[in-house]
Amino acid sequence: MDEYLCVTVLSRPDESQADFSSRLTQFWTNILRSQPDEFEQVYAETTAFTPNAGRQTRQYLIEAPLADRLSQWLQENGIDFEPIDEDETYSKYEAVPPEWFWIEH
Repeated sequence: MDEYLCVTVLSRPDESQADFSSRLTQFWTNILRSQPDEFEQVYAETTAFTPNAGRQTRQYLIEAPLADRLSQWLQENGIDFEPIDEDETYSKYEAVPPEWFWIEH
């Protein structure tokens, strides 16, 4: 069974959901175009933003080998994220619609 790690990204404090969504779209589009093999290691994303202490969050399930590289890309692009817990894994069966969107590759 495949196991995935959860990555939670955070908006800037008081950044609008639309602005954060735009930044994420730009970030992922760049990864898809420049790093297609790595992008294939992104399995799913939550379908909605979640408010958390004045910030918006979004979660992604990724294959474990991508964790370090994705952390670096997020930092380079000014996208805050919670520390990735490599000991807490998820199966694909935990990322079910309608809360999750499976990313087609």
